[in-house]
Amino acid sequence: MRWQRRLARKSWWLAKLVYARHGLALEGRPEELVWYFAFGSNLHASAFLERRKMEPTSSRIGRLPDYRLRFNLDGYPRGRSAPANIAPSPGEEVWGVLYQISRSALVTLDSTEGVPGGNYRHLWVNVESPDDGVVPAVTYIANGKPNDGRPSLRYITLIREGARAHGLPPHWLAMLDGVQHAE
Repeated sequence: MRWQRRLARKSWWLAKLVYARHGLALEGRPEELVWYFAFGSNLHASAFLERRKMEPTSSRIGRLPDYRLRFNLDGYPRGRSAPANIAPSPGEEVWGVLYQISRSALVTLDSTEGVPGGNYRHLWVNVESPDDGVVPAVTYIANGKPNDGRPSLRYITLIREGARAHGLPPHWLAMLDGVQHAE
């Protein structure tokens, strides 16, 4: 256990250097807890818990007001898969899941999402939670294309199944069911 704490401290300082190189500050201490708002494939346990090895201390559903869900990024293969993104949009909403994770776990999650230096970047938002009221959380946003593409069937299925597993509202599930996938 002692060697794990030392490794985490060393990794934290290395991460701080990497973030600084990209002009970003890595705030707080590695063991500090933060809320992360998932709206895409990280809704699904196979993506978040299994593949990314995240172990949240708590989770709950949440609603991000004044944003909308977009599929306006280039995925792989290009033109046949558009990952999820969000964009400001007054009066609209995005439903998802709030996961409470450590800042060091967030750095690990960042590395799977291409932060820093990739498409996504952190966005601190206030998410409405039926359990806790307004919760400050970090999520990911990217500069997307003006027009939306279509997610792959596999990708949108992860989002739909994750949304159902977490009990997101019926109107949100219906919206996700209406998203057309790439052929």
